[in-house]
Amino acid sequence: AYGFCALCLSKVEEIVESGAIPPEDVHVPSIFVQRVFKGDKFEKRIERLTLTKEKTDDKPKSAAAQLRERIIRRAALEFQDGMYANLGIGIPMLASNYIRPGITIYLQSENGILGLGPFPRPGEEDADLINAGKETVTILSGSSFFSSDESFGMIRGGHINLTMLGAMQVSQYGDLANWMIPGKMVKGMGGAMDLVSAADTKVVVTMEHTAKGGAHKILPQCKLPLTGTKCVNTIITEKAVFEVDSEKGLMLTEIWPDYSVEDIVGATGCEFEVADDLKPMAQVEV
Repeated sequence: AYGFCALCLSKVEEIVESGAIPPEDVHVPSIFVQRVFKGDKFEKRIERLTLTKEKTDDKPKSAAAQLRERIIRRAALEFQDGMYANLGIGIPMLASNYIRPGITIYLQSENGILGLGPFPRPGEEDADLINAGKETVTILSGSSFFSSDESFGMIRGGHINLTMLGAMQVSQYGDLANWMIPGKMVKGMGGAMDLVSAADTKVVVTMEHTAKGGAHKILPQCKLPLTGTKCVNTIITEKAVFEVDSEKGLMLTEIWPDYSVEDIVGATGCEFEVADDLKPMAQVEV
């Protein structure tokens, strides 16, 4: 875009003598900048302050929290040692709290971080250290920062082994709709379209089985704008786990003990097969 800018005004924190900035640290060469002025005040705002919560056993968990934890603890079983994974905000990111002992996972954020750590403790947050969802984060030893083009090179090149994200709707053949509802304000799909289109990346969707009022979210065809087609490999809900074949459709492989197959049929808006070795829905140990 630099080539199309007739006049570039740059507001800076500090003005230094020519040559004070090492050549390798120059982000915008002077040929693109016509005016420079020093700003009076610069405030680094944190849009989504997200902190590590201390574990307390004082309050019993609500029914909704218990359902979310069920999905989270099943999702955590998808992690395999040595994986590079990209986790969406909400349930997918919370699954990283249940990584099993002896397993090392390298978490990538599409805004340019490899080696994400836990959310910071109160007072340790850094406005410059956020994930793609603008949540405050920390980094682990051996982590790295890089540009957006490098980040999407990792994603599009199939170097990310696992992508876990939420969804509004999934079709029986793995189409995914998770970025907008027509008529409602959205910021965009972010990196989701790239993440789900990489051929060598496993795509796991974590979501509640039905929408408010019991409306189906697993459908013959998605009714909302698509993020990707035939891209979902596994669906994990509070009721069941489905494996997805882009040609054959859904296979019910795990079911929560409180439900019957008939219950899953009623809560699912499309046909599916039932695995011969249908198992109780697994949970990571805590």
